[in-house]
Amino acid sequence: MSNKLSRIMFMGTPEFAEIQLDALAKRGLPVTSVVTQPDKPKNRGHKLTPPPVKVKAEELSIKVYQPLTLRDVKFAEILSAEAPELIVVAAYGKILPPAVIDYPKHGCINVHGSLLPEYRGAAPIQRAIMDGKKVTGITTMLMDEGLDTGDILLSREVLISSDDDSGTLTLKMAEVGAELLVETIDRLIAGDLTPIKQDDSKASYASKIEKSDCALDFALPAGKLADIIRALSPEPLAVCSLNGRQLKIASASAVDDKSDAAPGTVISASGGIVVATGSGILKINELIPAGKARMSAEAFINGRQIKEGDILSGWITTT
Repeated sequence: MSNKLSRIMFMGTPEFAEIQLDALAKRGLPVTSVVTQPDKPKNRGHKLTPPPVKVKAEELSIKVYQPLTLRDVKFAEILSAEAPELIVVAAYGKILPPAVIDYPKHGCINVHGSLLPEYRGAAPIQRAIMDGKKVTGITTMLMDEGLDTGDILLSREVLISSDDDSGTLTLKMAEVGAELLVETIDRLIAGDLTPIKQDDSKASYASKIEKSDCALDFALPAGKLADIIRALSPEPLAVCSLNGRQLKIASASAVDDKSDAAPGTVISASGGIVVATGSGILKINELIPAGKARMSAEAFINGRQIKEGDILSGWITTT
């Protein structure tokens, strides 16, 4: 790559991507345009809210585009006008068509939240936690037309602690990813980086989180349920049913104990909500009742909304 790289287009949307953009700017790399998702309604007031990447780009006085699609003449004109030599992609939220991937002479670099070829796909961070992994990582790669199948540039491990949820792990990985991205571009410019083909025989896939993934099945072991709850927090959150009403579980932990009660039975509602599972016991620490704010299990108990002997069951999801 030429050491006179002068035009980078950055494509990303959430806070994870905003941290990458900020790192590029602090390194003095020439990000001349940003592409992000359109503003979306948020919270109960449905006020249009800009994505974090747009906020950061405007703060940095970088031109922002928010196309509805990357596959029309309008976006082709944007590419032509901006003429990026390199495109950097981090959690943009849409698949790039071949015409975009092939446009910049130095290609497209993607920052992916796993140690590729593990967890290719849309939800690598959540799926790693769900699977009880202790180690995950960040990979930078050259994009091709496949789903996260491009040649690997650099990768770095990230430890998953027992109290990490997808929110805390995403922020941890974003910081590591930002360092790795800057190093990747610096070394590409210096000609000091050789792309490595992925071993497809070791590939696994992290499909996007569906509503069905959020429904808790208390016949599962307590440890598995705790991992699912961590993976789905702070959003979209795991759900179950109490007396026919939805209950979202924000935080829980597996307890090294046994119970002969049927899975889903509340075996204690004193100082915490303790539930029997298929194997072991689950202690619910924080939850969100239907139509209410996040609260501690103790606050929920004090409101006399749950008692010993109650049954938590799976919440029937709709597509």
